Parts: sequence; structure tokens; C-alpha cells
Amino acid sequence: MRPLRQHMLAALQRSGQGERTQEASVREVRLLAQCSHTSPDRISAQALQHSFLHRQNVDSLAPASMRLCSSGIRFFSPHVLQRDWHTLSLLRAPPTHRLPAIRSVEEVRRLLASATPLHHQVSCTTVSSVGLRRHAALFLQVSALDGQRLQVHVPRGTGATDRDVPLPAETLALLRPSWQTHRHQTWLFPATGRDHTHSPLAASPRRRSSVQGAFRTATHRAGMTTTGVALPPLRHAYAPHLLAAGVHPRLLQRSLGPPQRATTLVSLPLTHTGQAEASERLHALRHGLLP
Repeated sequence: MRPLRQHMLAALQRSGQGERTQEASVREVRLLAQCSHTSPDRISAQALQHSFLHRQNVDSLAPASMRLCSSGIRFFSPHVLQRDWHTLSLLRAPPTHRLPAIRSVEEVRRLLASATPLHHQVSCTTVSSVGLRRHAALFLQVSALDGQRLQVHVPRGTGATDRDVPLPAETLALLRPSWQTHRHQTWLFPATGRDHTHSPLAASPRRRSSVQGAFRTATHRAGMTTTGVALPPLRHAYAPHLLAAGVHPRLLQRSLGPPQRATTLVSLPLTHTGQAEASERLHALRHGLLP
């Protein structure tokens, strides 16, 4: 590892940044060096400005990607180089607010039924029924399950806080035979070998690309559109479906964490039940049927 890269990783770790944030920041500095054809510590302000314009106009990065790009360089400049680039103060990447894609209950059932083999179906079912992010689901450990209380302990989840999430009995019934196939002492979903079977001695959980590919295949098998072909739609459907079924928002807030409450309430009208209830209440309001 080069000294400059090692210095930046150490600074990121001292600041408490997560592993994926560290990877993204280091990657942006590497891409900056490739675009400027020089070492990052020798880049001029003019070359930095040219690099950002190239990423925006030629590479056509989305605003979210541009924010990742600028945040990585913003950290690298003062904390590693002790340099203040005026160009960084001029960068603006306006945020975009997009509504999440909400799958219906029937669509979720079709997707999960189309996921094969068993370990793919179990991992997708866990994301859907527990409302976990993809990273949290992949790194789920055996010790996190409480079969007696039907709960899952999620360490350092949303907002970097621990929380306990209800575990449906049906999901636990799937997790147990899935774990019996590998009996890994740490991971519920250990990495698979070349024969696509779990290894009881795997040093890491399954790769994100493996789960993502399995979900994409299941989507095609279910005869559904490719819009939103990613695991997040399963997680996004978790709270709206429970809200539509009558679960109180405060109970969901305990499971999802405070930062997710606004997203949950915004997502509710996107469900069929939420749309129907909103239309009925609007009709009653217009005709004076509500007090």
C-alpha cells in the first residue's frame, strides 16, 4: 500500500467513517490521479477543476455520484494534504428526491418464490420480512438471532445505532434449514465456493454481486419489469406494507430507526391500500362527511 493511500485510510478511520465510505473516498482520489495523470499530492487547482468538469460533462455522473466525488476530495485535501483548494468551495451537486419503488405484496411473493436455490431465497426473504439493508443482511451473524423472542439484533444500523427488529416465525423456519446446510459458526450467509455451495470455513459473507444477480434473475423469472431491479425495493416495501396492514408508525419507528420515519410516511401512499384510503378520505372531506 502506498504511503499516501495509507495516510488517507488512517485519517478516514480516525474520523469514524464506515468501510464503504473509506472505499469510496479512496476510489475518488485514485480516479482524480488517473484523470490528471499525476500523483494526487502534486495536482494543481486548475487540474482539479478540469477533473471535476470531466467527471460531470464527459463521464456524465449523476448528482449523487458527484457528491461522492466531491466529498472524497474535500476530505483528502485538508486532512491528508493540509491544502485548501478554492475550487472545492465552488462545487455544488443539488440533491435529488426520488420516491422509492414500492412492490405490492403479490409482487414480493412472486419474487421470493422465483428466487433459487434455497440460500438465495432465504437471503431475499430475510431482507423483505425484516426490512434490513443489503449490507446488514449479508453480514447478519448467527448470534444476532433470538429464536425465543423472535427478534434480530442489528448492530450499528441506521444512524449508527443498535436496534432489535421483529423476526417473523416463517422467516426463522427458513433460516434454520438454510444454516443446517453449512453450519457456519459466524455468518448466516457465508460466501459460496465455485460449486455454489456454502463453506463452513468461509472467511467472509456472500458477495453483494452474488445476491444482486440472484435477485435480478428472480425478477426475470417472475415476469416483472426490470425497473428497480435491486434489493432496496424489497426493503422499501417492508414499512409501507406493515403500515397498510394497520401497524402503528411508532412501532415501525422502533424497528427502522428515527431517520427512516419520513421515508416510511412518504412511501405509504404508494401502496394500493394507501392510495385507496387517501382517495376515500379526500372524497369524504369534499362532501362534508368528515367532522
